[in-house]
Amino acid sequence: MPGVAFSFSRETFSLLPCGALWWPAQVALLVADLHLEKGSSFARKGWLLPPYDSQDTLERLAAAIAATGARTLFALGDSFHDTGGPKRLCDVAAARLADLMQICAFVWITGNHDDDSAHQLGGRTETELEIGGIILRHEAEPLEPRPEISGHFHPKISLALRTGRRVTRRCIAATPRKLVLPAYGAYAGGLDIADRAFGTALGEAPDALLAASGKLLRIAPQMETRA
Repeated sequence: MPGVAFSFSRETFSLLPCGALWWPAQVALLVADLHLEKGSSFARKGWLLPPYDSQDTLERLAAAIAATGARTLFALGDSFHDTGGPKRLCDVAAARLADLMQICAFVWITGNHDDDSAHQLGGRTETELEIGGIILRHEAEPLEPRPEISGHFHPKISLALRTGRRVTRRCIAATPRKLVLPAYGAYAGGLDIADRAFGTALGEAPDALLAASGKLLRIAPQMETRA
């Protein structure tokens, strides 16, 4: 099985190195914050970035779908950087996405950046879903009593290596009842998991989950970490 397995809400998941979450019982992949067409959005404002972020993000997504054999993909909001993103996809990226949508069913969860704009490309659009007793939505609800998987906050963690160098890695922000997935998009930034915004959104300070060398690391962000 690809990725590193762990248990959440009595279900087995695997965290893939790319940041996608594999849910074997549902034969499904979960990703958050693809932010497709962020480059073209910035270009319209005069901030020129290489216009290949959507193609790169979709190629990594294609590799994850191929590795897992996923039949469903749940995209947990902000799949596009803005509501005009779907119309700005270049022909190559649009064709790649169309191919992927022939391989597995896409379920687009609406986000604060893209609302329901992805529906024009096909697939299914929802504001939130309950699957296997777990709520899937874009932004965590601190008072939600049910197990929940979301995105929105782009969690990342800074690690101190034995060499003295520091590296930053995208991660899952995890509490016993909530998971916040890392941003999947090539140009998506991140918020340090030690930021108090996570404690506010999740109701308690989370740990960081990340896959490294075939192992699942669980790190309390207030602690100095050496890898």
